[in-house]
Amino acid sequence: MNKARLIEKIAAESAVTKKQAEDMLDALVDTIISELKANNEVTITGFGTFLSRIRHARGGVNPQNPSERIQIPEVKVAKFKTGKTLKDALKGKI
Repeated sequence: MNKARLIEKIAAESAVTKKQAEDMLDALVDTIISELKANNEVTITGFGTFLSRIRHARGGVNPQNPSERIQIPEVKVAKFKTGKTLKDALKGKI
């Protein structure tokens, strides 16, 4: 499902216009991004938790020249931990 189809589904299920649904989805995404940039967690109970973590610097291999070693720098990445309700739904318990 892409963003346009998600917006259509949100609009249909919540009885709002597509524009309102798009604004709500954009607000959610913008809020999650700004909180992760500030090193905060965003928890949606039952669904999951968005976190930001530091992936430490490490050594690697240049994919264009496998005999050459390269240093991969430290980087901040987003992580997602699933909540119990989502886990149960995927296992078919709900």
